[in-house]
Amino acid sequence: MANIKSQIKRIRQNERRRVRNKAVRTRLKSAAKDVVTAAESGDPESATTRLREAGRLLDKAAARRAVHPRTAARRKSRLARRVAASQQATPPEQP
Repeated sequence: MANIKSQIKRIRQNERRRVRNKAVRTRLKSAAKDVVTAAESGDPESATTRLREAGRLLDKAAARRAVHPRTAARRKSRLARRVAASQQATPPEQP
């Protein structure tokens, strides 16, 4: 344990941030999993809705520096490619 007052405060701050960032990253993983399962189920509307929500969460996490901005962009891109590929695989519905 640190003896210096400022270092004790820094330890407290780091712990609060660690817990908050862990929660944010867990939520990102859950959102990404939701996108993948929606894309694999073959429902394009659900997949695009989930993709939009996941992209929003990733942008917020990058803005708060819970994840690196390039990491957020890469994950958004991969999810979008996955949704697009699933929509290409399913034939369009006939009226």
